[in-house]
Amino acid sequence: MSEHPQTYTKPLPSLQGLSGAFYGWCARGELRFQRCSACARWRHVPRELCAHCGSFEWTWERSSGRGKVFSWTEVVRALHPDFGDETPYAPVIVEMQEGVRMLSRVLDCPPDALRIDLPLEVQFVAVHESLSLPLFRRVAR
Repeated sequence: MSEHPQTYTKPLPSLQGLSGAFYGWCARGELRFQRCSACARWRHVPRELCAHCGSFEWTWERSSGRGKVFSWTEVVRALHPDFGDETPYAPVIVEMQEGVRMLSRVLDCPPDALRIDLPLEVQFVAVHESLSLPLFRRVAR
């Protein structure tokens, strides 16, 4: 896990409720997703009810931390001023080995180097004393 920078000016995710629980695991260096106790389906974003079977029973289970690029877009004009100095950048949808998809970024990877199915692994970046973001790095094949 990397050290948090002196100042991180970008908007932060909510640390309340199930979102807070998700980021709590990230702060410990663990990527965990919910898994339904009834049908064993993984899910993300966190929610109380399984969309597949309707069960309210679930656990937080550890992810492998590995996935691949499912899709991305290139942002050339930031919609928030705190991202203006980073353009162009590419938010990616990462399809995890567990089957869930999550929105993130690939570190040290310009948008023109992204490819569908590019293998990735999670890296936690501490951006605040109580918050680490799950970002990704390319994995050599």
